[in-house]
Amino acid sequence: MAPVKMYTTLVCPFCIRAKSLLKQRGVDEIEEIRVDLDPAERQSMMERTGRRTVPQIFIGDTHVGGCDDLIALDQKGGLLPLLQAA
Repeated sequence: MAPVKMYTTLVCPFCIRAKSLLKQRGVDEIEEIRVDLDPAERQSMMERTGRRTVPQIFIGDTHVGGCDDLIALDQKGGLLPLLQAA
């Protein structure tokens, strides 16, 4: 399964929803980068994604986007193939 990396904060309902969906799709391990604890990581996230909001989700080298993007990808059948690509 492809590695999943997610930029998050502690109290983010969208982060929780995204983690829940990923777990439902068989993801056991999510590398969480807490941007609320490390401002340099928030800066790095913004440089990588062009976005300021969390979550920002990467599956392998692919930037999926935020929670809504993840849900949309799943609904059109693209999430599982991306997770299984690695």
